[in-house]
Amino acid sequence: MRRADRLFQIIQIMRRSTRPVTGAALAAELEVSTRTVYRDVADLVAQRVPITGEAGLGYVLAAEYDMPPLMLTQVELEAIVLGAQWVAQRGDVILSPAATDVLAKIATAIPARLQPFVTAPSTAALPRLEPVIEAVDPATFRDAIRSRRKLCLIYCAENGDKTERTIWPVVLGYSEATRVLIGWCEARQGFRHFRTDRMMAAEVLDQPIPQSRAELHRNWQAWRTAELAGRK
Repeated sequence: MRRADRLFQIIQIMRRSTRPVTGAALAAELEVSTRTVYRDVADLVAQRVPITGEAGLGYVLAAEYDMPPLMLTQVELEAIVLGAQWVAQRGDVILSPAATDVLAKIATAIPARLQPFVTAPSTAALPRLEPVIEAVDPATFRDAIRSRRKLCLIYCAENGDKTERTIWPVVLGYSEATRVLIGWCEARQGFRHFRTDRMMAAEVLDQPIPQSRAELHRNWQAWRTAELAGRK
């Protein structure tokens, strides 16, 4: 790894951490010696990067610090391209073209030496073999989640039974074959997964979800953790 890339990566590691990062942790992730890390951090501080802390205790990057846009490494570019390829092939009428547009914008904004990592990447998402036909535009689900409003569904179960459900949508999940809307079901008084290809209709109600988005996410995460623990 070039020294410039290593300095950039040190900043990135600190940015994503909510706690002080020790020199040993930085050295382990960067696969260098702690002495190298201490020297690099000292150089960053000399360049007026707002890092506080000291060797042995850990380092913290000031929350207000921001870096120039699109300072991306080769690996980060490959990750972005792979993710955008996958999204572009999911058949979402809004997200699919948006993913393609993102790649075009990145390709024009990055240095010439990095452009091949976007235009001719070393990784690729496998194409979707069969298109999924759905009755409800997935934008409906995202709108309900963003506006924190309840959603009324007409849902067809695997056995063919049709039910009407009012849910508090949490997140729209994407898998290789299907989309799944996760939400708190008022009828079942619990979190449920609803395959979007089994929805016959959906309407965003003029009723706010009686929990903040953060609280709803915490409750869902707790439920998810308990579900995973129960399967072990």
